[in-house]
Amino acid sequence: MSAARLTLVVPPADAGVPVLELAERLAGAAGRKAVERGGAWLDRQRASQPGAPVMAGATLTICLPPAGGYPELELRPAAIAYEDEWLVALHKEAGWYVGATPWDAHGNVLAALRRRLAARDGIAPPLHLAHQLDRDTSGVLLVSKSPAANRALQAAFAGSSVTKCYRCLCAGVPPWSELELRTGHGRAAGGRWRIYPADQIGQPLPAGGGRVREARGRFVLEQALTGAALLRVAPRTGRTHQIRLHLAHLGFPLLGDTRYGGPERYGAIKLPGHLLHAATLRLDHPITGAPLELSSPLPAIFERILGTR
Repeated sequence: MSAARLTLVVPPADAGVPVLELAERLAGAAGRKAVERGGAWLDRQRASQPGAPVMAGATLTICLPPAGGYPELELRPAAIAYEDEWLVALHKEAGWYVGATPWDAHGNVLAALRRRLAARDGIAPPLHLAHQLDRDTSGVLLVSKSPAANRALQAAFAGSSVTKCYRCLCAGVPPWSELELRTGHGRAAGGRWRIYPADQIGQPLPAGGGRVREARGRFVLEQALTGAALLRVAPRTGRTHQIRLHLAHLGFPLLGDTRYGGPERYGAIKLPGHLLHAATLRLDHPITGAPLELSSPLPAIFERILGTR
């Protein structure tokens, strides 16, 4: 279920009223909670000061969370896969938001890591995501702790010098042992991401807003199960939802990926979300230049399904 939004254009009579008071008028206790969690917005800025007076004509937006409510996330020491002076890598769990959402600035990986480092070291460094993982994708997540590392990290992930290996469980058993796939990628007219034919790469998107970009990856069948398969995937490009879209395009959507046609269940097992795991990252350290290999073990839900064979 999606988040809800309530809006109010502040009338002249309410000029100078604090954000918190207007939020409570608009949404009651839920409005107060939204202000506390960072879900109150004035025009396009997050309203971070509850007592700040509001100007007439400003638009106050209260973003309320989905039905599951606000996520609470505190990182345990075991969540840290690697750390040095410049970098920290995490074992991200499925269900964790990587960054702030419109309705919540607290229950995400960056905020939780900032809290943990501040509690441990007395101060939180300036954190910067080296790459992105979807909420339900688990595995290695790399974060910069120093601005000195950011430019080299961005260049590495934008180019071809980072090697990524994902493992996933798809619906059905592919007839191939290995497959290299190259397609176009971009948004559809309705705003969702979709696959385009490879011969349309470079052409303007039908709905505007850019051009069709290349999406390329290599798929290896690791293990056939009953009505499913364990795959190893090496994406050559890093497009949004690339692996999910490619597998749906091939007719083997991820288990649990209901957005792109995957099943909600595997036998008697109710799936918590799409089963995609960022298993390994290989890159040169952005400061020292030394080879760096980061890995994360398969989550329990993978092991449970693999154990049913």
